[in-house]
Amino acid sequence: MSWSAWLSLLAICCLGAMSPGPSLAMIVRHSLGGSRLHGVICAWAHAMGIGIYALVTLLGLAVVLQQAPTVFQAITLTGALYLAWIGFQALRAKGGMQQKLAAGEKTSLWVAARDGFAISIFNPKIMLFFLALFSQFVGSADSFVGKGLIVTTPLVIDGLWYTVIAVMLSHPNVLNRLREKASLIDTLSGIVLIALALRVVVTL
Repeated sequence: MSWSAWLSLLAICCLGAMSPGPSLAMIVRHSLGGSRLHGVICAWAHAMGIGIYALVTLLGLAVVLQQAPTVFQAITLTGALYLAWIGFQALRAKGGMQQKLAAGEKTSLWVAARDGFAISIFNPKIMLFFLALFSQFVGSADSFVGKGLIVTTPLVIDGLWYTVIAVMLSHPNVLNRLREKASLIDTLSGIVLIALALRVVVTL
């Protein structure tokens, strides 16, 4: 892979990671309701999902899915249902994560990892990102190193970006202010997730 091609890939991965959406909402929820470690684990679990999409695109499976609309729609619908389920859970919580923390209850690191991974794997926006934009760089990977960069670049960029977010959010001054708005954050997260799920279903 040429230097210029990798820089283009890096720029697209940065823009993709930094775009606001349900992934950011999930990192915020776990950083707020758990700890810095919960947020970081959620971030890197999310990044693993991104890495899997990169690998799938590299192997050509993304093209196969694109040519099999029924399978693609089934996966997309499953993702929409999962996003809606997480959204309803957030609306029902109404600051529930913060309430558990105040009561001395520990939130699960497994749940943070599960949600981070699932929100990347089942997010149709990420799937379309790799189908539409990322696949154009696969042809540039004509060596083992190039193929490695194709997979690791989006994974590392995504993990680092959301780790920065989790660390910033877990700073005492920021965290205390966010915890005062825990109920509002849960509500907004739920609305964003459900709206995305509805949009996916409508555009199927």
